[in-house]
Amino acid sequence: MPDRDPRRGDGDDYDWLYGPGDDATQVVGAPSSQPYGGAAPYGSPYQQQPPGPPPQRPSDLPPMQFPEQGRPARATRSSGGGGWRRRWLRPRRIIPLLLVAWLVFLIAVPFWAWGKIDKVDATPEGERPADQPGTTYLLVGSDSREGLTAAQRKELATGDAEGRRTDTIMLMHTGSGPTTLVSIPRDSIVPIPGHGRTKINAAYAYGGPKLLVETLENTTGLRIDDYVEIGFGGFVNMVDAVGGVEICPKTKIKDKDAGINLKKGCQEVDGATALGYARSRHTYATQDLQRVQSQREVLGAIAGEVKSPSTFLNPFRYAGVVSSATDSLRIGDNVGPLSLGRFAWNLSAAMGGSGHNCTVPIADASVRWDKERALELFGYLKADQADKITKAVCTKDGLPAS
Repeated sequence: MPDRDPRRGDGDDYDWLYGPGDDATQVVGAPSSQPYGGAAPYGSPYQQQPPGPPPQRPSDLPPMQFPEQGRPARATRSSGGGGWRRRWLRPRRIIPLLLVAWLVFLIAVPFWAWGKIDKVDATPEGERPADQPGTTYLLVGSDSREGLTAAQRKELATGDAEGRRTDTIMLMHTGSGPTTLVSIPRDSIVPIPGHGRTKINAAYAYGGPKLLVETLENTTGLRIDDYVEIGFGGFVNMVDAVGGVEICPKTKIKDKDAGINLKKGCQEVDGATALGYARSRHTYATQDLQRVQSQREVLGAIAGEVKSPSTFLNPFRYAGVVSSATDSLRIGDNVGPLSLGRFAWNLSAAMGGSGHNCTVPIADASVRWDKERALELFGYLKADQADKITKAVCTKDGLPAS
């Protein structure tokens, strides 16, 4: 028996691989009886591979990229069209940014002006009225010439007097009822601690804000919480900052001492004329009683202009109003920004007709207080019952209602 090729084993199991001849040495495809029908599947170890690197399988290829249908390509900085700029310049983005910037400006200007306000100790020593509901402010218009040049003093007819005197004295009470503004004629005869009975404006000349506060607390029984004072210069600049105000004198006024020559009827005036109008008294039969009404009239006109939309929409006007209001302003050292803001807001409300606006009750043109009616008025304010105030105790000139 011839030797068997060791590769063939003991039987014919490998005939399909080596073929029928002993010299068959090449690999051939599988017969049709195999499960692949004579052709091995792709990648089978039985498939004859062509020379060169093996072909890539589908799983080895990167996924194909297709543009999204119906969606435009996003603009980039390198697109050349400035798309990113256009997105930021859209109205829906600009308007909120402008509103935020405007709010910051409206808040920043008062805080900037706050640093220019002078503080003064207006709290009297010794025994004072107990705390009362609501808040009572003392508003003083002084004749201080501080900050005025010689030319301005001549223009405003203020003279060259040194120091400060009180041309305007007002008490304002705010609380649960209507805001109440009460003018105190400067010629009112009252007891001043340490100086006997004399005109109330002398209290300021004798002892400044402290003595004036003490005098008013002793006379009215009200506890004064906050003190606000404005000088001639601030008054004039504020009127000019709002572009002038309207006044309506009932008679022709020619007052050399106040530096004015006004016709009868409503008219627009500048700051210098408005100041003269608020100071004038010699042309009136009732003198000081008419002057306090003129002062409230001018304050009301200023308040109406200040709170108009044009003030808050015009940045130059807004900054001018805030700056001029604080240039000649002095406040009690216990008064904070919020308290001062509430004062300004309530003052404009009182002057706008939504509160009580009157002169302290007096008995006659000699500015002698009517004790009974005055105590009734101040009693309502002490109890924070301004809603009970009637025309019997609250009139424009202080005289009994006819």
